[in-house]
Amino acid sequence: MSRLVIVLPLTPLEVGESFAVADWPLHITVLPPFLTSAEPADVAAAIEEAAAGQTALAATVGPDALFGRRHNIPVSLVDDSPALTALHRALKEAMRQFAAAPEEPAFTGVGFRAHVTVKNQGRVHEGDVLTLTQIAVVDMAPRAAASGRTVLATLDLPAPRPTD
Repeated sequence: MSRLVIVLPLTPLEVGESFAVADWPLHITVLPPFLTSAEPADVAAAIEEAAAGQTALAATVGPDALFGRRHNIPVSLVDDSPALTALHRALKEAMRQFAAAPEEPAFTGVGFRAHVTVKNQGRVHEGDVLTLTQIAVVDMAPRAAASGRTVLATLDLPAPRPTD
């Protein structure tokens, strides 16, 4: 059984890329971790279907906040974005069929608060405009796993079409 998370990386990731927990590239979690026994190819196909027609997203960074049970994890909130919220909802519904435990927070959480966690290797700042061009599925191997987190699938989001 795998624990997967779906993210919008600030810099595109490569399938097979691995990194330690401390070295997570900057990203917005669009669907929190969930348990599944589904094959990565099935998850990727469902994401592609749910995100059909989705173009790259622009998001503006808001103020800093503290997350976590102890409120000790610094993050930068992302301003409300109807497009980002719609993508979150579409992916949540698409992934529910693969959930080993549909009652877990990824599917029942009270709210989606888009944010970018502050990391040692970088951070975003209030007022920054992010261009999100990829959806990535990452295997959340246990913290002690030598392999770290591994990118299982990616979906590139095309640039929006110019309006006339």
